Amino acid sequence: MQKRTLLYTLFLLASQCAFAQSSILETTRTRIVSPNKNLTCQVYQKQDANGKRAIFYTVSYKDQPVIFESALDIQLDNHLSELAMALKVDKTQKWCEDMVYLKTEISQKDTIWKPLYGERSLIKDNYAAATISFQKASNADYKMQIQVRAYDEGIAIRYFFPENPKGSYYQIKAENTEFALPEGTTAFYTQWAQANYFPMPLKNWVDDCERPLTMKLKSGLYVSLAEAAMVDYSRGKFKLSTEKPNTIVTSLDDKVDAITYFGTPWRVIMVAETAGKLIENNDIILNLNPLPSEGGATPRKGLHSSGFAIRTETASDLKSDPWSWVKPGKIIREMTLTTEGAKTAIDFAQKRGLQYILFDWKWYGPALTWDSDATQVKAPMDMPEIVNYGKERGIGIWLYVNKQALVKQADEIFPLYKKWGIKGVKFGFVQVGSHRWTVWVEEMIKKCAENQLMVNIHDDWRPTGEMRTYPNLMTAEGIRGNEEMPDATHNVTLPFTRYIAGAADYTICYFDKRLKTTHAHQLAMAAVYYSPLQTLYWYDKPALYEGEPELEFWEHIPTSWDETRVIQGEIGQFITTARRSGNDWFIGTMTNNDARNLEIRFDFLPKGKKYQAKIYADDDTVPTKTKVGIQTREADSNTLLKVNLKASGGQAIWLKQL
Repeated sequence: MQKRTLLYTLFLLASQCAFAQSSILETTRTRIVSPNKNLTCQVYQKQDANGKRAIFYTVSYKDQPVIFESALDIQLDNHLSELAMALKVDKTQKWCEDMVYLKTEISQKDTIWKPLYGERSLIKDNYAAATISFQKASNADYKMQIQVRAYDEGIAIRYFFPENPKGSYYQIKAENTEFALPEGTTAFYTQWAQANYFPMPLKNWVDDCERPLTMKLKSGLYVSLAEAAMVDYSRGKFKLSTEKPNTIVTSLDDKVDAITYFGTPWRVIMVAETAGKLIENNDIILNLNPLPSEGGATPRKGLHSSGFAIRTETASDLKSDPWSWVKPGKIIREMTLTTEGAKTAIDFAQKRGLQYILFDWKWYGPALTWDSDATQVKAPMDMPEIVNYGKERGIGIWLYVNKQALVKQADEIFPLYKKWGIKGVKFGFVQVGSHRWTVWVEEMIKKCAENQLMVNIHDDWRPTGEMRTYPNLMTAEGIRGNEEMPDATHNVTLPFTRYIAGAADYTICYFDKRLKTTHAHQLAMAAVYYSPLQTLYWYDKPALYEGEPELEFWEHIPTSWDETRVIQGEIGQFITTARRSGNDWFIGTMTNNDARNLEIRFDFLPKGKKYQAKIYADDDTVPTKTKVGIQTREADSNTLLKVNLKASGGQAIWLKQL
């Protein structure tokens, strides 16, 4: 195996040298332009002196290079299936080297759909598309498409394999999609989903980089490389090319075993002129996933893998009734695991504007063992009494279940929890990355949907837009949040990196003495950080609350939005985010470890409308333990607010229309 790997590596080096001198086959060139004409993607083949071919692409924004010539390459090894089925055995060293161009089909889509919940109430799905078809010269049964979509928000590319008439099974060994970036690019690198971020050049990485990978180009443009619709596949991270400078390559966690027809996940290249626009444009990840079925599991093949044969939908097409049991909200963890403690948490949740409480691990015994039984309540809790007590007060119950119990008992516990009246399940310590465990996670989400259970996935798992297909998937961790108590600089990096992928469960705290930020910084997180299931008071207890008046901000803030605006921000420095629900706006501003003076312009407000602005800011003169003051003033679209932020500080604003 090592010898074979070495030979393949040497072959890659030789091929790259050869293709550097080869010529473009102009008949294969396809040019796709975004609806607003800013983004252009070109795909083409080149052929070397030996007749070997390779597929490449480029991306530009307003004629500025974003992705220089980069390979579109995927490596398959089907020889065992071919031998077993008495089929012709493929002999090519690089699976794409003898691809013959067949045709290009152009299409476009411009629709609007209404999510069940989200960062905005209506989502535009508008793109130009190209499906570029090839087949292997050595075996016409092997066909492949390069599918490209050009959105205003970015470019998305994937490989699609039509049905093989001989039934050969496919094994993907590697996906070698390249991203050749301009010299001087800075990447915000993180080694794993719950790690710190570091600004780094495109060299000397210690390991693969987690996705999304956000970068700042020397030209001032911002780019985020992401993965969308990663289902029935192996997770793709990013590694540095060992042969080409300033080049990133897709790095699969492991091999993929597949049956045609199927498509790979989308490789997404988001481009924006400001860092905040990347956040506002993250609907592209949702748009690359299929719509949900009405009330349960979605037939993946029919929606995910059928190329561009996706029906046109409008906002009214996505009926909410089959998913009416899915309810966004705020949640507090109950840590005593007693009936009395549960009732105290429920009372606190009712008074403080929360909708759920969570029983975290060990309620059914030791979680990290196969021997615990998640059908049995081992803690001193009367579950029926607690569920009924919560129901009478409008508070739902969530249960933590660790991976061992999920693997062992999913078919038993999910129907049981539905019978108990449980609202959701938090998956704990899931194993992620491989093809096997990706499929397993998706199956767990489906099984929960079939039993009307919402889902929160912890720990190292990150979403790739699955919430569009499975609205019961409310949020996921995959973030270094207040379980590790990061500093403020990390906190103002997250919106531009992790949150590009969608909702994240940061587990926000307020009273814990280990916090490395001010209380106003934590208060603002509920507006800056998007999560339809927003965990508040993570390490806190109801008894710690002493009537702090600023917590009315958390009491009234929703977790699903009609409109989201990133007013200003720079990665790792500061951010101001404004979100609207109905006529009310909630605004959060956070700075890094440094003190900072900012100005907030309210020109996003409708002209002619007046608002009452309640401003919650750090104030050492306030006689409370949290030191957060409240000021009230009138505001409109002409208002300019000067903000003086303490180091690691923040500010929250609640705007009510007068």
